[in-house]
Amino acid sequence: MNNHFGDYQNAIYLAGLGGVLPKYPVDFATLKARAEAAMPPAILHYVQGGCGDEYTQDRNALAFHDWGMVPRMLVDTSQRDLSIELFGSKLPSPLFMSPIGVTGLCTQDGHGDLAAARASAQTGVPLTVSTLTNDPLEDVIAATGDTPAYFQLYTPKNHELAASLVRRAENAGYKAIVVTLDTWVTGWRPRDLNNANFPQLRGHVLQNYFTDPVFRALLGADPASDLRAAVLLWVSLFGKVLTWNDLDWLRSLTRLPIVLKGICHPDDARRAVDAGIDAIYCSNHGGRQANGGIAAIDLLPAVVDAAGATPVLFDSGVRSGSDVVKALALGATAVGIGRPYAYGLALGGAEAAAHVLRSILAEADLMMAVNGYPTIADVRSAGASRR
Repeated sequence: MNNHFGDYQNAIYLAGLGGVLPKYPVDFATLKARAEAAMPPAILHYVQGGCGDEYTQDRNALAFHDWGMVPRMLVDTSQRDLSIELFGSKLPSPLFMSPIGVTGLCTQDGHGDLAAARASAQTGVPLTVSTLTNDPLEDVIAATGDTPAYFQLYTPKNHELAASLVRRAENAGYKAIVVTLDTWVTGWRPRDLNNANFPQLRGHVLQNYFTDPVFRALLGADPASDLRAAVLLWVSLFGKVLTWNDLDWLRSLTRLPIVLKGICHPDDARRAVDAGIDAIYCSNHGGRQANGGIAAIDLLPAVVDAAGATPVLFDSGVRSGSDVVKALALGATAVGIGRPYAYGLALGGAEAAAHVLRSILAEADLMMAVNGYPTIADVRSAGASRR
């Protein structure tokens, strides 16, 4: 599968000959600045903010600069292959869209989840759909076209509700269940606290609950008829504290691959593999949940080593195509993009989010071409070194 994502730059340059400039930025710094001007402050702070003084969040991104790759010359990279296989699907690239709990609010129409799904369909980049959406999970996957999608689970305290959410995801055609481990309670987020802003308490991004038969039975009413009662029920049900003893129960809920999101210690990776987990997701939640930690990219090599043959997904701090290639060099099977595509949604919905993904893929492809790495296997063989 020879997808030359780098050709995207040719389309931009050729359009420029006719006086047409890119509608959206191709670099993260400009994208971020444009999004800051476009997004409502409450949504911007929720998407952009991190935990504490945001040092860990900032280090996640900056730490990529501590890693470098050495180019190899006289290698034929005229044909490149960025494709991977994951959860039984052949994918054109190793990129995926990380779950973001307020994606639905990132577009003016309140249907950002559907816009993200359309961007996924346009680019072939899988979307990991959060439990927290403004549109039901069935509607979101329907907009992803032929591109696989994954469902991220915030495991509720009620076992029947958890089983219902997972069953709905499986029936809808999702290819994996991504279980987030570090968010049974929210971390200390000063930006949100200073604005007393927690979107879920206002009834936002709760459609997967409000449309769920178990949730509605527990509520005993249509959520639309008593939003306050529905939100308070959600509060009482959100956030089961998971332990290793819960893995057998999680496995019993589905035939789909189970991915554990939030694994950063190699011992946890080994134990998850020993328990038969299908994939490890190395992530510190982009620095949103705990401050004072080590940059996720610095933790990735040890997690990959401990995981052995088990796939390792990675996110946290990925802002560019070069970041993607470095994560692949350090052993990641697939690399997740978070805030960049959310900023794209804010600027121009599916069109802009797809542009952001294509720009990241183009940079990754061109980095591999120029550095003498025609395949992901070559990237991994070369590895990356600390500067």
